Amino acid sequence: MATITAAMVKELREKTGAGMMDCKAALNENGGDMEAAVDWLRAKGLAKAAKKAGRVAAEGLIGLAETDSEAALVEVNSETDFVARNPSFQDMVTAISAAALKAKGDIEKLGAESYADSGSSVADTLKEMVGSIGENMTLRRTAHLGADNGVVASYMHNQAAAGLGKIGVIVALESTGDANALKAFGKQVAMHIAAANPQAVDTDSLDQDLVERERMVLTEQAKESGKPEAVIEKMVEGRLRKFFEEVVLLQQPFVHDPDNTVAKAMEAAAKDAGAPIKITGFYRFALGEGIEKGESDFAAEVAAAASGA
Repeated sequence: MATITAAMVKELREKTGAGMMDCKAALNENGGDMEAAVDWLRAKGLAKAAKKAGRVAAEGLIGLAETDSEAALVEVNSETDFVARNPSFQDMVTAISAAALKAKGDIEKLGAESYADSGSSVADTLKEMVGSIGENMTLRRTAHLGADNGVVASYMHNQAAAGLGKIGVIVALESTGDANALKAFGKQVAMHIAAANPQAVDTDSLDQDLVERERMVLTEQAKESGKPEAVIEKMVEGRLRKFFEEVVLLQQPFVHDPDNTVAKAMEAAAKDAGAPIKITGFYRFALGEGIEKGESDFAAEVAAAASGA
């Protein structure tokens, strides 16, 4: 039997909001498997949410570069927000974003790309900036979208400067319709994605492992009702539809018109553009998502510094 530690119980409590004894029981029931324990608590109705957003702790900036037919995002992290406000750091992220258009979403290729025609690579420039500013920095990720027959639209939230901010979104729309109308609608969709954080464009492109995991949890929850199997199946399908409305872009209520879904809004936009529209993909980068920063005792750090430790 796996040893269940206090740290494991604490982690599960933070993930689910469930009570300490419930968390301990969940871990014991599932041999210490954290994800299985989360599902067990959810099935018992003891967890607060299906999926909690990653704790945002890292600083830095999201960078965006775009043309009418393509766009790229990058995330460059720093240790403090003070550095993120540094003009030299901001200029660097802007230049890295421009290079990301050539890298086409390949992080290793981006590191090797020339930095602003300086003769130095992006990776080497980042190392030089670390030495200059004296704070650790990382090029964490990049993404790219193109539209062969349409437009790529974007949105930057909490903008620090042009093309720099805390949440960046790019979305590709395929259509032969009016480019200006497409761009305007694309901007609205990008803003929606920033706010609603969908996981996929449509149901078919949703991670099927995620769907099956959700189905299993919903089935266990429905079984608690004691209803017949046929009724349970209907309950699960109904709850799955609700789940899709929460995580699938086209099925979400459109933030600019909550009475209609994004799919319905797209149909209306297609009439304005003069041709059908298809959303072929999107990326949403939120600064520091998924990165946990260790808690520190500030008073202890000051005391240590004062004593020369």
